[in-house]
Amino acid sequence: MNKYALTGHPLGHSMSPLIHEKLFALSGVEGEYSLIDVDPKDIPDCRSIFEPLCGLNVTIPHKQAVIPFMDELDDTAARYSAVNCIKNDNGRLIGYNTDCDGFLRSAAPLPLGGKVLILGCGGVGRMIAIECARHGADITLAVIPQDIKTAQMLMAEILSKCGSVSVKIEDISSVSEKFDLLINATPVGMYPNVDACAVSDEIIADCGSVFDVIYNPSETLLMKKARDMGKTAIGGTAMLVYQAVRAHEIWYGGSFADDDVNKIIKEVEIAVNSMNKN
Repeated sequence: MNKYALTGHPLGHSMSPLIHEKLFALSGVEGEYSLIDVDPKDIPDCRSIFEPLCGLNVTIPHKQAVIPFMDELDDTAARYSAVNCIKNDNGRLIGYNTDCDGFLRSAAPLPLGGKVLILGCGGVGRMIAIECARHGADITLAVIPQDIKTAQMLMAEILSKCGSVSVKIEDISSVSEKFDLLINATPVGMYPNVDACAVSDEIIADCGSVFDVIYNPSETLLMKKARDMGKTAIGGTAMLVYQAVRAHEIWYGGSFADDDVNKIIKEVEIAVNSMNKN
């Protein structure tokens, strides 16, 4: 049986085994998926642990730390200096970043090239901002005061990578314009703090649609408020599942129907909500 795994630290309760087992079942591939918790200090010596595997997913805090023992980086991994998917190609470890694929596929119905308000600028927010810029978006990075310097670094990176796009930075408490799309790339609203919302109702009302990277809960307060206003709101579960779909495409050429992927998204949402009730 082909062996695959997720590595990170700490891993805690992960949805990855559920998602990948369902994808293996759909594709008819006999794959065993496990969790490998690796302390950051041990990562430099882990190539020998990973080499027997056909493929890996990589999560926090190892996405940069695994880069030195990659034999090759795909363009996506090089673009973000982060690896979250590894393919073992006959002993050669190739690093990819499927987070961007997960975002782009899940957010496909949204106006990524329009006027976009992005809350947060680190980690996933950085990736999302660059992908929106690659789509020609007019971007506003809305951050808390202590993140201004990080936002300025991201703005410089966007301009260097994407050329003449429009990027500006605002204090999150001062946002007052209308936007085509609001993206929450902060942890505000994540379980167990489900009663929190990163922005006011007025800001939500001034945005055409919403994307929230959070997948627990499956519907954040931000998403609920947007939907109650009649707006399209997409959550992080779809992004989580689609980045896994991309991993299976990379590992062995997997191919999946949209209807089957949507069923997995619903099943993961149910599993997350059930977990929160226990």
